[in-house]
Amino acid sequence: MAKKDYTELAKDIVAHVGGKENIAGLKHCVTRLRFNLKDESKADDDYLKARDGIVTVVKAGGQYQVVIGNHVPDVYADVQKVAGISGDGSLDIDEGDAPKGNLLNQFISLVSSIFQPMLGALSAAGMLKGLAAILAACGLKTTDGAYVIINAAGDGVFQFLPVILAVTSAKRFKMEQFTALALAFALVYPNIATSFSGDSPLYTLFKGSIIESDIYATFFGFPIIFPDSTYLSTVLPIILTIFVGAKIEGFFKRVIPDVVKVFLVPFFTILITVPLAYMIIGPVMNWASDIIGAVFQGIYGFNPIIYGIVLGALWQVLVMFGLHWGLVPLFYLEIAQGSSTVLVATFAICFAQAGSLLNIMMRTKESKVRELSIPAFVSALFGVTEPAIYGITLPMRTPFIMTCIAGAIQGAYLGWADAKVYIAGGMGLFNIPSFIGETNYVVQFIIASLIAFILGFVLTQFVKIPKLYEK
Repeated sequence: MAKKDYTELAKDIVAHVGGKENIAGLKHCVTRLRFNLKDESKADDDYLKARDGIVTVVKAGGQYQVVIGNHVPDVYADVQKVAGISGDGSLDIDEGDAPKGNLLNQFISLVSSIFQPMLGALSAAGMLKGLAAILAACGLKTTDGAYVIINAAGDGVFQFLPVILAVTSAKRFKMEQFTALALAFALVYPNIATSFSGDSPLYTLFKGSIIESDIYATFFGFPIIFPDSTYLSTVLPIILTIFVGAKIEGFFKRVIPDVVKVFLVPFFTILITVPLAYMIIGPVMNWASDIIGAVFQGIYGFNPIIYGIVLGALWQVLVMFGLHWGLVPLFYLEIAQGSSTVLVATFAICFAQAGSLLNIMMRTKESKVRELSIPAFVSALFGVTEPAIYGITLPMRTPFIMTCIAGAIQGAYLGWADAKVYIAGGMGLFNIPSFIGETNYVVQFIIASLIAFILGFVLTQFVKIPKLYEK
């Protein structure tokens, strides 16, 4: 299909925002042209709002925003030509639309906006991981070149997620993109964990407490605490690191002379931020994980059903904050001894996301949401829920809450059934073999999956499906 010509619309937009001489800058997000105008009083709001091809006009975040719809990239390209504006055509993050409400709403808006530009790649990666799992289930050896390449194509995005998040976080926090990438590369530097481990620690911090930490290396005398899980696949550590780095970078931009700014600003930003990430940001997250692990151990000892309810309800939130790592080591420790119950309540939660997505696909009036929901739905069936959470249910808020409720109920069932897994297997549908062992719990897992899927669908039916793009 030939690309539609939006030249006339572009000419009208440029003319009625005050002409090209009134445009100081232009970007676009998913549905909007975002102008920085020299004088907003020169823009003809009434004409633009009434013009065919324009949804409305919004003034927010110091920008003059012309809402177009899903075809905004094509209109943007034609506006660039008409106004003689150069640019890379990259997505701008909807920071002007961030709610000014409570901290939870602000956090959801922050995380959603950071993930939004990468949702296509994230969904595709989830589907590739599912394809790799299907090939393995059909008999293809995991050492076969085809499996290795397809698995790498899918898993690579999730392994090095901090690098991608560094780019989108840099846009959100107004940081130089390549400096942000340097911070991310430091966090995921190959084999760095081995430099901060060994047989004999130098000393132990907080000995005898939940957050006891062995210290194997120091930074000019200050202890370095590096998690065994590393920072691969993590979300919050890199976002917090870029946030702090942006503040540090802003300070040095103000105090360093222009003649040496180009290299001294990134030098001092990286020099200060990376140690802070290793010694403060990362350890705080790690200690929080340890505390979470201890709390959930106590809940399980008290009552497995209550444990299933609480863990099933909160698991997706824990993963978002990176606090789930406090339970992962316990899971592998139990698996090494033959079987585990620690994470069983979480294995079917992906189906709650799938059920909710199916309902959203059926009810949404936004073509963009429907397009994103299809690959996210497929990914969720194979246990990869990031595209669903960050792209759709979390930004919509109430559908995400419904999946947490569904997760709690399926978790209660698995806790009541005292279900166990015997291997650290696949995810989603490919978790079924994990429940085959001395006593098979496959039926219990399938029942829990159906509970999660049906409840995810049904509970979402009772909530409004808000618009994400066509506002």
